[in-house]
Amino acid sequence: MAEAVVDNAPAKADGKPPLFGLSFLENLSEMTMLRQVGLMVGLAASVAIGFAVVLWSQQPDYRPLYGSLAGMDSKQIMETLAAADIAYTVEPNSGALLVKADDVARARMKLAAAGVTPGDANIGFEILDKDQGLGTSQFMEATRYRRGLEGELARTISSLNNVKGARVHLAIPKSSVFVRDERKPSASVLVELFSGRSLEPGQVLAIINLVATSVPELSKSQITVVDQKGNLLSDQAENSALTMAGKQFDYSRRMESMLTQRVHNILQPVLGNDRYKAEVSADVDFSAVESTSEQFNPDQPALRSEQSTSEQRTASNGPQGVPGALSNQPPAPASAPQTTGGAAAMAAAIQPGQPLLDANGQQIMDPATGQPMLAPYPADKRNQSTKNFELDRSISHTKQQQGRINRLSVSVVVDDQVKINAANGETTRAPWSADELARFTRLVQDAVGFDASRGDSVSVINMPFSLERGEVIADIPFYSQPWFWDVVKQVLGVLFILVLVFGVLRPVLNNITGHGKKQLALSGSDVELGGMGGLDGELRNDRVSLGGPQSILLPSPSEGYDAQLNAIKSLVAEDPGRVAQVVKEWINADE
Repeated sequence: MAEAVVDNAPAKADGKPPLFGLSFLENLSEMTMLRQVGLMVGLAASVAIGFAVVLWSQQPDYRPLYGSLAGMDSKQIMETLAAADIAYTVEPNSGALLVKADDVARARMKLAAAGVTPGDANIGFEILDKDQGLGTSQFMEATRYRRGLEGELARTISSLNNVKGARVHLAIPKSSVFVRDERKPSASVLVELFSGRSLEPGQVLAIINLVATSVPELSKSQITVVDQKGNLLSDQAENSALTMAGKQFDYSRRMESMLTQRVHNILQPVLGNDRYKAEVSADVDFSAVESTSEQFNPDQPALRSEQSTSEQRTASNGPQGVPGALSNQPPAPASAPQTTGGAAAMAAAIQPGQPLLDANGQQIMDPATGQPMLAPYPADKRNQSTKNFELDRSISHTKQQQGRINRLSVSVVVDDQVKINAANGETTRAPWSADELARFTRLVQDAVGFDASRGDSVSVINMPFSLERGEVIADIPFYSQPWFWDVVKQVLGVLFILVLVFGVLRPVLNNITGHGKKQLALSGSDVELGGMGGLDGELRNDRVSLGGPQSILLPSPSEGYDAQLNAIKSLVAEDPGRVAQVVKEWINADE
């Protein structure tokens, strides 16, 4: 039976089945026009979606660098990014500048180094360069000048580091010839600060002075400074006491930081990092004291001045006075003494200016002049001396400088020393000895300028540190890393392509090729089995059931007898040798 089937089966024209491509075209030509159009549109859409997914997965992750390019020099930004070889793009809807996620930090550093900052929309004195009509009033001229002055002041304030933008409003009243109607100008300043930054009181005072000196007759008290959050900044400058307290606090903290750094510099090379902790507390006196002292040293007197007066007066003249009987009387006659003391009494009785007589009554002659010696006249003598002494005196004027250190307190805690055993590599912890702690104490005292007279204290103690003292830094999860999303995009793109190929394109192609084969089997079944004319009638009336290879698409039992018969005829026509082998196996099984 198998041989009959083989001999009676007619051969095809070329003896080979049609090529896959030709069969696909033949099957496509046998479809309806609507189905052909739908199939081509579906294939084109699938290919387009596949290419779009591949491009999307290959596209890098872009992040916004600037929310908008308004007020910025776009040319300078492009030149800076191009020079740094940084890819960028601009969002057409929002105008945001986008760069790769890996280049965001580097791009910001490059633009900051190049001085690219958003420009301001303030109008300065260039408004005066515009042509003015002949009918321009004085009010318009004054308004333009005030507007230009406001713009220039806003630009100047915006140039500060912490200020992002500024607006200045000036209220300049019209001058009056009457003194009682004179009004002073005033100003208000709105500053927009960068995120996370603030203005110190000194900077606010600088802005106030800047505006006050730019407008004639504008006093500092008439200027108000406000930030973008509505905080009044100008009152901080007015509270001088609070400002001074803040400065004193900052000075104390800087003093403590400087002394702490000295301790670090002296202990770090000896103990190493994280092997000690040091803190310094400084009691700083900010009071201003002036004192004047005057001291005397009584042990060292000094002669300052001396005045001496000596007077001696001798009456060398004779009797003086108003001439008269008494003054013109001759001297009384001398009388000889009656006793042994008569010579002395006689000498005493001699009047001043009269010749002296010896005991014998003879005149006493002066040996130098040879003249008789005369009795001396009465004389007056006075000596006066004045001495002024000064004691050693010192006057000192002392003004103590503010910020004088009253007392220092230094605390240092040292961890146990770690010793490594060279034999087995084991580490052991041992406390420091008292001598070593004493040496550390002397080092710290010399580093901070220890002064026992003012009550400074330095404490260095040894205590074991906790093993979990270090700050635990949380690891960044992998899904927050920029590379993770790039990998996810690549994987999603590959999965989508696989689903598109094996879930859409392959079933469609298989359906097309299978439909063509079934049509070919139906059209050629009568011709291929033409040599079996004697059996054709019998085969048409019998129910035949035959299993074929997987390459032949057999219909399911639910499709009916005719479909199954046509499939078996196609199988016999395409591969008669295999059909004969199946029939042979059936016969051998029956025997």
